[in-house]
Amino acid sequence: MSTLHAIIIAIIEGITEFLPISSTGHMAIASAIMGDHGAFVELFEIVIQFGAILSVVVLYWRKFFDFKKISFYIKLIIAIIPALVFGALFKKHIDAMLEKPMIIAVIMLLGGFVLLFVDKWFQKPTIDREDNITVKKGFIIGCYQVLSILFPGLSRSAATIIGGMQQKLSRRLAAEFSFFLAVPTMLAATVYSLYKMYKEQPEVLTNSSNMGTLLLGCGIAFVVAILAIKFFITYLQKHGFRLFGWYRIIVGLTLIILFYTGIIGK
Repeated sequence: MSTLHAIIIAIIEGITEFLPISSTGHMAIASAIMGDHGAFVELFEIVIQFGAILSVVVLYWRKFFDFKKISFYIKLIIAIIPALVFGALFKKHIDAMLEKPMIIAVIMLLGGFVLLFVDKWFQKPTIDREDNITVKKGFIIGCYQVLSILFPGLSRSAATIIGGMQQKLSRRLAAEFSFFLAVPTMLAATVYSLYKMYKEQPEVLTNSSNMGTLLLGCGIAFVVAILAIKFFITYLQKHGFRLFGWYRIIVGLTLIILFYTGIIGK
């Protein structure tokens, strides 16, 4: 993996991780276009997601380090259970899907149509404070996260935010809870991926060049993600999801045409 490729993928991850446009889908397609594959590339694309997620801990540090509110941690633990279970059960399915950018493009397109109507479907939120999110609601939102596992390209952010809005959370709170839920989710995914790589291909981790690339990618994704979060929250409160829906539709259609015409491989 070249340094330029690592920088491009890290920037893509930082921008897209918290937007409802699928960071996994964008990274998979970008790697397909650049023709870079292999065990380390797959590991890189997972680990730098945790780098981006750390931006949430920094921006919302008061929430994450307020140990007096145990309920906050309980809700996150309960909410992450569905993703952990389905992630473990469908790991091979996920890996197979990520190797088929055409499928990701179709899912991205269909997800765009959903985002065009989300604001109309959930117009009357009743919950605007994290303290009012019950354990049950947190678990249901966690179940929505499973959809992004089963359908790479759907977007973890989109799935959990829609789940939050369906549970009567305001757009802002649904987005923030999606951010919070991403922290334990991506921590678990990163630890598992590193452990699996250590067991199966330890030479990938002992390569100093690879470790330097991982640190570079995490750092870039972290900085870019901080800027993306601030933009997203502000934009979402004022304008909703339609722009992201149209973006997904345009990107999805463009990619399908490029795949179909053979300009980039399927």
